[in-house]
Amino acid sequence: MEKAYKVCQSCGMPFKKDPIGGGTNADGSKSLMYCSHCYSSGLFTRPDTTAAEMKSLVIEKLVEMKFPRFIAKLFAVNIPKLERWKNKN
Repeated sequence: MEKAYKVCQSCGMPFKKDPIGGGTNADGSKSLMYCSHCYSSGLFTRPDTTAAEMKSLVIEKLVEMKFPRFIAKLFAVNIPKLERWKNKN
């Protein structure tokens, strides 16, 4: 059984902020690990993205949503520690 997380293990977005409550696995079931922006039908929406690129993407998205840049950076600081990126350089 897949462990349930409170935040997406790719971008760090809280699942409660996901418009559809999470991504989907290949069998159509709800992913308990990744949000709908990062994961759909069992595949990453940005398969070639690195942790550093995801961090930048998240910062820019939060700034676009009117978060101050320093707050956006604080939210993004732990992205490399999420499950998707843990064992990657």
